[in-house]
Amino acid sequence: MKIAERVPLKLKNQFASDNYAGICPEALKAMEDVSAGFANSYGDDLHTDRACNLLRDFFETDCQVFFVFNGTAANSLALASLCQSYHSIICPESAHIETDECGAVEFFSNGTKVLLVPGLDGKIELAAAEHAITRRTDIHYPKPKVLSITQSTELGTIYSVEEMNAVGALADKFDMKLHVDGARFANAVASLQVAPREISWQAGVDVLTFGGTKNGLAVGEAVVFFDARLAREFDYRCKQAGQLASKMRFLSAPWSGMLADGALLRYAAHANDCARGLAAGLGEIAGIEVVYPCQANAVFVRMPDPLIEALRQRGWHFYTFIGSGLARFMCSWSTCQADIDALVSDARQLAAAL
Repeated sequence: MKIAERVPLKLKNQFASDNYAGICPEALKAMEDVSAGFANSYGDDLHTDRACNLLRDFFETDCQVFFVFNGTAANSLALASLCQSYHSIICPESAHIETDECGAVEFFSNGTKVLLVPGLDGKIELAAAEHAITRRTDIHYPKPKVLSITQSTELGTIYSVEEMNAVGALADKFDMKLHVDGARFANAVASLQVAPREISWQAGVDVLTFGGTKNGLAVGEAVVFFDARLAREFDYRCKQAGQLASKMRFLSAPWSGMLADGALLRYAAHANDCARGLAAGLGEIAGIEVVYPCQANAVFVRMPDPLIEALRQRGWHFYTFIGSGLARFMCSWSTCQADIDALVSDARQLAAAL
């Protein structure tokens, strides 16, 4: 049987990931616009230059910007640029760089050690991080060099401006660099309704890996260095790692399409609103418990295994996390109220029948 015969062309009823969503109109039009005619290759083009300048306007600072294909490359190459092989990176135990990137950070940094610390609701516990930094200072221990956090977190929670400042202060106290995995950074900005600078460079962030794919782009993440010195020869890292796109304009121009009229934050706010509506609806159903605060575009719930299976039998796509007993529902730029109403209705009906 051919793959095309057994895999549906379109997925319906999906809340598994914001990666499942298509390309938003602004990003698609930007790609179409730059496809006409010719442009210089490898990022030496006006479209890439415009996207970089729009990101500088977005953050209100003269940052250095690089575009890569995906989040794993963005995180691992950014962290490798901050570390030597004898250093260590301290992050929450739920961090994506630890759980979902197949050792890419260690690979691209030539062995930098990732040290895990506990945290509440996906956020780093500062006292535990400080203990990991100070517990040993001898030459036999990998020297702590970077704090890495995720905004919004893997559990859909958000660091406030005050919390970001506290993390930045801890990094500064021990002369460490601060990296933010911002796969859903736009969702955090939209939720907090603050200027992006307030939870990035003003809070002490040195480098942000800014996600585009989860916010409506076809492909591509932006690595944003707020300290230009740290970006030295980062272009060579990208090339060596196979992340230098020959037709770079197709990675960069969609950012312009999303930033020029504020579509990026509008779509992020829409996804957040959908998640809050979904959390409210599911939370009213007997047998379903919303586990974490719904602050971005993720909803984590605890529900009986028979209900999970029954929902999947109805065609709903969502992830469950091994060992946690939790189901995760993600909303995206393209989620609509009808999707939410249908899921809540099915969940209510099936839960009542158990």
